[in-house]
This record gives sequence, C-alpha cells and structure tokens, in this order.
Amino acid sequence: MRLHPRDNVALALEPLPRGKVVSVADVSVRLRDPIPYSHKVALSPVPPGGRIVKYGYPIGRATRHISPGEHVHIHNVESGRGHGHGAMPAEEPPGPPVPRFPSDRFLGFRRPNGRVGVRNHVLVLASVHCVNGVVERIGWEVPGVVALPHIYGCSQLGEDLAQTLRVLRGYAAHPNVGAVLLVGLGCETLPTADLVDSLREEGHRVELLLVQEVGGSRAAVRRGKELATQLLGEVGELRREPVSLSELIVAVECGGSDAWSGVTANPVVGAVADAVVAHGGTVIMSEVTEFIGAEHILAARAASPRVAEELLRAVARREGVAKGMGVDLRGAQPSPGNMEGGLTTIEEKSLGAIAKGGTTPVREVVPYGTRPSSRGLVIMDTSGNDLESVTGMVAGGAQVVLFTTGRGTPVGNPIAPVIKISSNTPLYERMRDDLDFDAGPVLRGKPAGEVAEGLAALLFEVIGGQPTRAEEWGHREFAIEPRGPRV
Repeated sequence: MRLHPRDNVALALEPLPRGKVVSVADVSVRLRDPIPYSHKVALSPVPPGGRIVKYGYPIGRATRHISPGEHVHIHNVESGRGHGHGAMPAEEPPGPPVPRFPSDRFLGFRRPNGRVGVRNHVLVLASVHCVNGVVERIGWEVPGVVALPHIYGCSQLGEDLAQTLRVLRGYAAHPNVGAVLLVGLGCETLPTADLVDSLREEGHRVELLLVQEVGGSRAAVRRGKELATQLLGEVGELRREPVSLSELIVAVECGGSDAWSGVTANPVVGAVADAVVAHGGTVIMSEVTEFIGAEHILAARAASPRVAEELLRAVARREGVAKGMGVDLRGAQPSPGNMEGGLTTIEEKSLGAIAKGGTTPVREVVPYGTRPSSRGLVIMDTSGNDLESVTGMVAGGAQVVLFTTGRGTPVGNPIAPVIKISSNTPLYERMRDDLDFDAGPVLRGKPAGEVAEGLAALLFEVIGGQPTRAEEWGHREFAIEPRGPRV
C-alpha cells in the first residue's frame, strides 16, 4: 500500500519474502529483503541523506544508499530533524468523510452546574497517598463506588502541588461523578478541607472523611462505608435525560502505535472528532511530544497566530526539557514497541498521531488538566505517557476517551469510559477482551468513512451507558504528570 503519490515507500500488507515482485500503483519492484508485516519497502532509489517520504511528507533521511526493494527502517533511516529536513510543501491530506451520529441528542446526566455526564459514579477519592488503604478498603466493601487511590498529595511543592490539586479537583467536580467522598489524613500538604469547601460552593455533592479525626483506619473505613452507601442511594435517584451532542467533550489518544495506526485507526478517530466538532462539541488532543516533526501542520490549522505560537512553544519546551536532561527525544520516540510495529522516526509517528485530531481548526492550547474555554479542537499540553495524558484530559472535563492502539494497550480510567480502537484486525482478534472496535477493515478496502460511521455509532452507545471493555475489566489507571522534585 502506498499512501500518497509522492511517497517513495510502500507498506507491506502481509509478510513478504525476499525475491517477490510487488506492484504498487505504476511501480513494480523485486524485494531485496524480507519485509515484515506493516513495515516499509523502498519504491525508488534514495541517496545517502535523501528524504524518505510517507503520507506525502518527509519522515526521515537515508543514512546510506537505499535501493528499490530494500527494507526501509531504523537500520538505514534516521530522523531528519536537525538536518535541515523541514516539511515538504503540501496540503494536508484530506481525512475520511465526516460520519453521522444516530441522533444529535443523547441521554446524559445533567448536573446542578449545567454540565453533562455520561456516567453517574460515586467517587471515593484519596487526597493523599497515606489514606490509600482506607480508600481501597471502602471500595472493596461497598460495591458500586469507584475507589481512587494514588501517590500524590504530600511532599510536593509549587506547580507540582498545584497541578495535583487541579487534577484531583477536576475528578471530584467531573460531570461523570454524581457524588464524592473525599478521604484525607488530616496533615497532608494538599488543602483537603479547602477543596471540599470550594466543591460545595459550586453545588457538588461531597462528603469529607479525615482519618486522624475519626480515630484511625478501622474507624475511617466504618464511617466511610456509611457515607459511601448513603451517596450511592442519592445518585441512584438520578436519571438520564436528552441532551445535545454539543455538551460532549471527547479525548483522543493513541498508545502502543504501529505503522497502521496513522493509516486506519487514527484517521477514523479523526473523522469522528470532526463530527463531534460539527455538532458543537469539543475534542481534546494531547501528547505534545508526539507532534514533533508534524507541529507545523497543526500550527497551520490554528485559529489565530497566538494559538499557533502557543502550540509551537509547547512543543519546543517539551523538546528543550528533554535536551536539558541530556536526552534526545528522537531516541525514545518511537518506542521499541512502535519500531517493532514498523514505525521508524519521530516524524513518521507524529504524522500518524495527529490524524486522530481530525481536520478542524485548533481553537486553543490549554495547560495540563485544565478545562477548555473554547469549543472545537483543543490541544492539551501533556507528555506522551498514555496514563498521564488520559488522566489530564479527563481532569479537563472529557467524558469519554477514544484510544487507538496497534500493539494492544489495555488502559482505562477511573471515571471516564475508554473506547479501544485497534489499527489492525489480527490484533483485534487476539485481544477481543480488551478492544472495542476494529479499524482494520480499511486495509481490506472498506472505505474509511464507513468504518468511521461504525465508530460514531459505538461512541453514541457508550455515552448512553453501554460499558466498554476497560470498564468491564475494571481498568482504572491514573497517573498525574510530575512537574518538579518531591521533598
């Protein structure tokens, strides 16, 4: 498969033996190497230092002469970043047609502050790691609550503590949460009582439990069970009502990517993202380190010069922090799993990654864990770590996550349903217990627009209450990106 007429590489749709003659469009080559499934083969000669082109864009430079029919990968290609290999002038490839949702309204939970949830959780939330045992015990003994222990809340300074507070507050105030039991120790750095007061002022249903004040862990569990059971009864009285799709905030994420992620799953998710935006909703895309090499494409779509500047500055800052630690991100991106799946350079990974954001203008760039103030496509400044990224977007108000994977990443979230989308059918067949949707039929000729229609229908069912695989398995991964030293 060749993805663009300018490409000088094609992708193997199956493992190909050395010596086989393959034809792509108007080009035929005899394979000089065996080509693994999803990996690249050269269609034309590339001199040392010459561009490797995929998606119509340069994704790297040849480190030696590459002949037609050769395997093109990390043994003969490196990132072009820092070698004067900028973007090839070209229009961004159009995405699949925008799919239709079954309706422009869905059944959600309207909260007192006007926001809409797609779930109705009682959250038992630790304000500090010291009370994790109490929180987990309450979760075990009160079926139906979501217990959220973590490693934060004390020994933190400045922006690191502020970010933890922002994220925990985002979860406690999240529209997918009907009520909160906040469990603290009583001497933690995080201002637990102040957090409760501010949540109550905004109309959130919240109870406070301090382990030191009630007489220790055993007493705290007894009292916590009483409070959690009471809250469950209260939220059980709430009912879904018809609400507009414009109330929806969808997070898009890719993890464990392969060479097909940017060909099938991410463009399909991008089409659904465009549909959400067309209905007046919001899409959050994060993982700024995975824009490197493709940031100019997103910047060209920015709604204003200021937004473009903020986006480029965020990418430069992330790359600069890594360099300040003596690390070249080009050595860590793609990851070993990405490379095994056929991804060679950071540019190649980034060009595929940004496809999941669709084609609409970038309206805003927001800090980690911050709720967008604009509707439409929004960029959140996060790392490329899947857990940290999803945690931040949900803290920013995303009620649901569309998560693509080419290698199989069984990650969920404590309060937001995570829909797992496979980039290829063999993976989907192997990991049906973890994956919700297969974008692989695109590789067999099914139009990406039709596949996107299927994903839009699934998204509609999930926001209406259908559980995802991650929810069924109880995946509740949670990680806040660190911002400084712990003391």
